[in-house]
Order: sequence, then structure tokens, then C-alpha cells
Amino acid sequence: MPKRETSARQNQPREDIIAGRNAVLEALKAATQLEAVYIAKGDRQGSIVRITSLCAQQKITLKEVSPAKLDGMCPGVAHQGVAAVLSAASYSTVEDLFAIADERGEPPFFIIADEIEDPHNLGAIIRTAEACGAHGIIIPKRRSAGLTSTVYKTSAGALNHVAVAKVANLVSTIKELKERGVWIFAADMDGETWCRNDYSGAVALVVGSEGRGVGRLVRENCDFLVSLPMCGKVNSLNASVAGSILMYEVLRQRQGIAAFSKKK
Repeated sequence: MPKRETSARQNQPREDIIAGRNAVLEALKAATQLEAVYIAKGDRQGSIVRITSLCAQQKITLKEVSPAKLDGMCPGVAHQGVAAVLSAASYSTVEDLFAIADERGEPPFFIIADEIEDPHNLGAIIRTAEACGAHGIIIPKRRSAGLTSTVYKTSAGALNHVAVAKVANLVSTIKELKERGVWIFAADMDGETWCRNDYSGAVALVVGSEGRGVGRLVRENCDFLVSLPMCGKVNSLNASVAGSILMYEVLRQRQGIAAFSKKK
């Protein structure tokens, strides 16, 4: 019975997806907040031309996928080679993030998610960032999970309280942050021990992707590389777990909490 119930759920249309050419086209015309639009590979006829044009105008990510991928996204629905994923929240700008820090009277504290493609990891990072008082998350436009319903659910509602900025180029954004006095720390296995740095000022923590870690160009433009000690046989941590440890170290230092020590 449980297997049949699971299969039935998997065959249910997703509530965050709009399928079909006319439906997607009307959503674009109405400037509906869309995370991305998916079209079948090689299809550039009829209304698809208009859809791709509107995506470009509205700077919405357009992805070419196989018909099988679209079938999986829209089970039991005649998608006509087109589907769009609704955003669970609106995006902010990097300037908005600075404004939030300024309103709180605090030095900026940002999280940069470098190609975090697992929506569960991104949602968990957003949840911890909200708990630690971060002023916002920065994600790249390409090769990153967006603000989908899965991210929203995993964040346990934290997405309602944390600003997320989507940028075209992380390296350029990092350079801009540095010019504005923000120190950039990247989680990297080759870095020095994470707790030997001062995070009390304006900082941005870079958390790399699940498989590749922090990208080379991003890493080269960071001010510091920090690592977490590993005593077990597994040589890496889940992206959201590593990010959580670093975020709480920032919070500890900012609140002036003394490091744990043994009782005498």
C-alpha cells in the first residue's frame, strides 16, 4: 500500500508548475514571478519564439531539456513542450541586502551560495542564515537552485524573512562587495582552521556546491579560505552543514560569546 500511495503522489501535477504554451505565454505577459522556463530541445516554432523573447526581456532563465524531462515535471499533463516553474518568493538586489544591514545598524553579513543545485541544501542554508541574523543570500543566475516551492518548504518559512539576490556573475559581485569593504571567506578544504579568523566586521561566507566545492575563479577572488577539521573517513560535509557551522561562528563573534571551554 505505501508504495502505491507514493507512486500516486509522484503522478500528481506539481502545484508550482505551469504547463502548456498558452498558459506559459499568458504568465509571461502578466509578468508572473517565474523561476525558470523549460522548453523541449530543438523546438523553436510557433509561440515558442514569443516565449523565448519574453524570457529574454524579463531576464528569466530559459532551459532546454528533453521531452522526457518535461514529462517528468508535468505528469499526466499535455505540456506541448513548454513548462514554467513559479517562484516561491521575489528576488532582491545586492543593494537591497546592504540596505537591510544599514537599517539594522550592523556590518553586512551575507551568504554566497556558489552553484548550490540541491534545493534542499539551499533551503537549509536559508533557514540557518535567518537564525544567525544574516542580511541576505546571494546566488548565481545559472547552475543554482532557485526559489522553488521545495526551497521554501525546506527553509521552514525562513524565506519569508531573508532576502535573496540573484546575480549574473558571482566573481563580479564578489569584487563589488570587496570594494565596499566586505571581507570574503570561502569554505575550502585547503583553508586554515575556520575559528582562527575575525568575522566581526563586514563579511560574506561562500559555500560551494555539493560536488565541486567553491569554483576556481570564485576561490581566487576570496580574501580567505577556511576549513573545518575532519577526523573521520568521510572527507567532506554537506554544503548546508558546513555553511551552518561557519554562520554560527560569525554569530558567536558578533554577539561577543566566549568560546566553549572546559570547566575548571
